[in-house]
Amino acid sequence: QVQLVESGGGLVQAGGSLRLSCAASGSIFSFNAMGWHRQAPGQQRELVAAITTGGSTNYADSVKGRFTISRDNAKNTVYLQMNSLKPEDTAVYYCYALRGLTYYWGQGTQVTVSS
Repeated sequence: QVQLVESGGGLVQAGGSLRLSCAASGSIFSFNAMGWHRQAPGQQRELVAAITTGGSTNYADSVKGRFTISRDNAKNTVYLQMNSLKPEDTAVYYCYALRGLTYYWGQGTQVTVSS
C-alpha cells in the first residue's frame, strides 16, 4: 500500500515562501511521475507542478517562475518550493504519485497566504 505524507504547509504573508514535502512509503522510482495539485474553496482541484522519473518538470502557468518542484530519490521525497506567494495561492495542496494508470494521493496540507 502506497502512503504519501505531506508536510510544510502553514500561514505566510504575501511575498513569503514555504516548502512542501511529500514523503513516499517506498521507492519513488516505481512511480512514473509525482507532483502536486491544489484545491481552493469552491474551486476544482488543479495541477500545480509535476516531475517525472527522468526529472522532466511541468508547471501551471500561474506558478511558473515562482514554484520549483524537485525530488530526492535517496529520501523518497518530492518537494515544492514556493516563493513570492500570493493570496490566490491559498488552497489545500495534495501530493500525488502516478504508477501506470493508478493515482495515489496524500491527505493534503493547508497553505494560507495573507495579504
